[in-house]
Amino acid sequence: MASTLDEFLEGVQGRAVRMAALALGEREAALDLVQDAMVALIDRYRDRPPEAWGPLFWRILQSRIRDTYRRRRVRQRVLAVLGWSAEEDQEDPMNTLPDSFTPGPDQALTDGRFARDLESALRALPLRQQQAFLLRHWEGLDTAATAAALGISEGSVKTHLYRALQSLQGHLEAYR
Repeated sequence: MASTLDEFLEGVQGRAVRMAALALGEREAALDLVQDAMVALIDRYRDRPPEAWGPLFWRILQSRIRDTYRRRRVRQRVLAVLGWSAEEDQEDPMNTLPDSFTPGPDQALTDGRFARDLESALRALPLRQQQAFLLRHWEGLDTAATAAALGISEGSVKTHLYRALQSLQGHLEAYR
């Protein structure tokens, strides 16, 4: 357990950036969001006990991710109505090629293919499923803490997590 707020923030920074980058698809935007979440935690909650910092930080970060995600969707809709297209909306033609090589589990771990496929599968998840999976399995939060961080009920966390696991299993079936 981190004894100071600086230690806590240092401990979660890397995981938070990774989580935000998966949700947004951009590392630079993720860095900005994590920094904003950290500043908000320091400004508003530095006097809280250390055990409260984790759920508060993840709640702040999740709110920032959802806000950014919503803004992007609105912007994309407006651009579509105007007949303009954002470069990020265009699919990479390399992603449409069929998979001609399915590695074994040991090889997948050594050459990084599994990590890339897992990241791709995580990016393909709807935002709530993605965040429920990351908070429960990467951060190790329990169902109640995950629900608090996402601002949803524990039952919804379980539903989102179940659907995320089903989707990930489908995407990663070759690695079984």
